[in-house]
Amino acid sequence: MRFENVIGQNDLKKKLLREVENQKISHAQMFLGDPGFGALPLALAFAQYILCEEKQENDSCGVCTTCRQVEKLQHPDLHFSFPTVQSISKVSNGLLPDWRSQIQESPYFSSFDWIKKIDPKEDKTKPIISVFESEDIQKKLRLKSYQGGYKILIMWLPETMNLQCANKILKILEEPPEKTLFLLVSADADALIDTIRSRCQILQLHRIERKLIQTHLKKTFNIDEQKCKSITSFSEGNLLKAYEIAKSSDDDEELKDAFIDMMRSSYKKNVIEMMNWSDSMAKKGRERQKIFLNYTLHMLRQCIVKNYMGERLVQVSKEEEAFIERFSPFVSGKNIREFMKAFDEAYYQLERNANSKILFTLLCFQSMRFLHK
Repeated sequence: MRFENVIGQNDLKKKLLREVENQKISHAQMFLGDPGFGALPLALAFAQYILCEEKQENDSCGVCTTCRQVEKLQHPDLHFSFPTVQSISKVSNGLLPDWRSQIQESPYFSSFDWIKKIDPKEDKTKPIISVFESEDIQKKLRLKSYQGGYKILIMWLPETMNLQCANKILKILEEPPEKTLFLLVSADADALIDTIRSRCQILQLHRIERKLIQTHLKKTFNIDEQKCKSITSFSEGNLLKAYEIAKSSDDDEELKDAFIDMMRSSYKKNVIEMMNWSDSMAKKGRERQKIFLNYTLHMLRQCIVKNYMGERLVQVSKEEEAFIERFSPFVSGKNIREFMKAFDEAYYQLERNANSKILFTLLCFQSMRFLHK
């Protein structure tokens, strides 16, 4: 992974390049941000740049032996740690083939993508980084570097460490072996114990610029410009959200119509229409249901933007704009937090195979209550 393959985050790229140039690389750094912002790809690109034998001014060469090993995730001085299902493998090494396969498919992926990779039926316990992993990490990092340079550990989702593991990792973070770097890739730093978080230099990733997502979608999925704009508008700088809709084969117009039908029936308190709508949505595929929930969250946010910041900052299509003009007065500071919490919770439950008919029925009744608050 080269810096040029990481979408956006140019300020952070420059900062990392300066660290190497000035030979002031912090031994523990946390790449913090939603997986859709590119924290893992950025950490991979940084590791490759550090290990590259023929560094260019702004990127690794991509062709030397070291770069080729890193791109295959097989460099002897690059180690990985990530959450595992303990009944499948207690340490990351047991799932390295799956890890390599996941990154080769796309370095932009979520914790749910990873769960599906290692546990397709999702019928086992939640993945964690356990105390067995911390013992394995210490063994690997105490060994001498194979190539005489840096040893690098990329830990993905350190917030999944249990307390035993975190306490053991803390010891090696405080007194790391010579030329050892820890690159922690986190989506929720608040879930980490304070002592680990305080020992890391925080690199906060931001939402990806709209133009960059639009260009990337057009190139990756070979879709027309109008559709790219539509997808980009509700991805809100999150590449994974953009991927979800871009990979969907259904008509984008269906999302808008489903949102309008839900809100109209809820506002009218028409229980029969609400139940019929819930039945219809429950019959759709789970991925399409998740896309709808993300789309709804986007539309609700756009209503708030229109109400409090003006029309010029609203990012929707012309067709969506016409509905928002009529609907936005019913979304305000009095109900937006409840709306967001309800739909976020629905997404969370849907990821965990909740009964979709019950879930969408509940959302309709909640929306009815919020709209009349």
